[in-house]
Amino acid sequence: MANTNLANAKTAKNDEFYTQYADIQKEINAYLEYNPDVFRGKTVLLPCDDPEWSNFTKFFAQNFELFGLKKLISTSYAPESKKYKMPYQPTLFETSQPYFDNDKSKTHGKIFVLERDVTGDNRVNIDDLQWQYLEGDGDFRSKEICKLRDESDIIVTNPPFSLFREFVVWLMESNKRFVIIGNMNAVTYKEIFPLLKNNEIWFGVNNGAKKYIKPDGSLFNMGNTCWYSNIDHGRRHKPLQLMSMSANLKHSKHEDLRMRKQYVKYANFDAIDVPGYDAIPSDYDGIMGVPKSFLDKYCPEQFEIIGIAEGDSGKELGLKPYPRELKKLNPSLRDGQLYYIDENGYPVKPFARILIRKKQ
Repeated sequence: MANTNLANAKTAKNDEFYTQYADIQKEINAYLEYNPDVFRGKTVLLPCDDPEWSNFTKFFAQNFELFGLKKLISTSYAPESKKYKMPYQPTLFETSQPYFDNDKSKTHGKIFVLERDVTGDNRVNIDDLQWQYLEGDGDFRSKEICKLRDESDIIVTNPPFSLFREFVVWLMESNKRFVIIGNMNAVTYKEIFPLLKNNEIWFGVNNGAKKYIKPDGSLFNMGNTCWYSNIDHGRRHKPLQLMSMSANLKHSKHEDLRMRKQYVKYANFDAIDVPGYDAIPSDYDGIMGVPKSFLDKYCPEQFEIIGIAEGDSGKELGLKPYPRELKKLNPSLRDGQLYYIDENGYPVKPFARILIRKKQ
């Protein structure tokens, strides 16, 4: 159901899901544990945000001094610019200000800035946030937000799922550090996978199904979401503890593997199929096909990523075309994707596989 919710939201271009405070805290703390000064003296930008509601803004504003931030900037989309329309009512925080403008409230984004003690209590925290209307609607692709991007050091946000590809391209153009949330299936995108393969970006720490907050305050279960980042963390360098091939065939939690005498080999590529990262054999040096979830445990010192067999990408890796007569047995077969022949002679195409091997 969670994955269905994610797919439906993407189709409807409904990007109004807010991240829970505890999820943000847990993730950011992992980077701080690895490097306590990762945010010190830095300007942090939170684009694609709704600062009045966002837990990203609350979290970084409340921890401004603890993290040693130089400046915090948060920007929002104008309500009328959002693709998924909802009833809009300005918050009391906005309407209580003398510069409140009813028209701009609907058509302009807002920018919140925190960098100094405004209240005079000798602390810099959420009470010192200053805001004004943006010149435009707050779209991250606008010159106005691009300028803020270029001024910042680190970008943290939950970007619109429907614009995730474009957002990552926008990030990579800036050569900035970042921590963002996205659909785990995004690893198969042509704009994303090469970055993962080349260790330009990687998975964060706390990945998997999460509950997000809807504008009405209720929780919405979203499946297979994960953090993408290019900021280092300790778990990324923790090698997987693996069993031997024979031990996996006897004791693996994957029942279909335990029932076999050996690992399945693909019919169109010289590699074995591995049903999960925990079933990777410690004593095999050849190429292996593993599920996307492997990236959550990927240690670049332990493995190298060869490529991905999804869509037509496998053709570039040298996957052999499947014999056309097999199409009658399995209509889902496709050149460029892996398949193997099971014990009954049936061609099986596993879900998208990432091809890896142990570091030589």
